[in-house]
Order: sequence, then C-alpha cells, then structure tokens
Amino acid sequence: MLYEKLAKAMAERDVDAYGQLLHDDAKIIFHKSGNQFTKNDWLAMAAGMMENPKFINESSRCVYENDEILVSHEFNSYPDDTREAVMVVCMLKDGQIIRMETGATPLS
Repeated sequence: MLYEKLAKAMAERDVDAYGQLLHDDAKIIFHKSGNQFTKNDWLAMAAGMMENPKFINESSRCVYENDEILVSHEFNSYPDDTREAVMVVCMLKDGQIIRMETGATPLS
C-alpha cells in the first residue's frame, strides 16, 4: 500500500522516493493557511524539512487507505521548537497522490 512507501520515504528522509509517490499534477493544500503548492514546489519544501535534523516525524499511523484515498495522522516536531498533530488526507490517482490536504493542531 502507498502508506508504507510514504512512511518509509519519510523515515529515511528520501526526497526522491517521496517524490515518486506524488502524481505530476499533484496539488498540496495547507488547511491552516490555505496555501497551495505544486508537486515541484512541495518537493522543494519537503527536501528542506527532511534535510533538517530538527524536523522530526515523531509518529505516524494510517487511519484508512484504499485505491482512492489515504488518511493518516502524525505528530511532528519542527525546527522552531513547535509541535503539531497533523491529519493528512490524500486523494489517489494511478497509485500516486494527486491531492494532499493537511490539517494541523498546535500542541503545547
């Protein structure tokens, strides 16, 4: 399933493997800010996060996955010493992520 590949790419901080999971027409949307990113824009941002040892994906679990949708929940720590619980919803097309939307809740 796609979730395992996504989790492996994140754990290994492998931007190339992560990028292969995104459809060329992928759109990434941050619910909190409303910002939208193309695949290339998002990969540049993801590379910066993965290269920074202070970005930590503390835990992740697959809530649900089928051929059309993937829902996961994560706890992340960021370089600015903040933490968030993040719900990630991905619409899938041809075995890749075509649309990803995140919802984040700050943790104290």
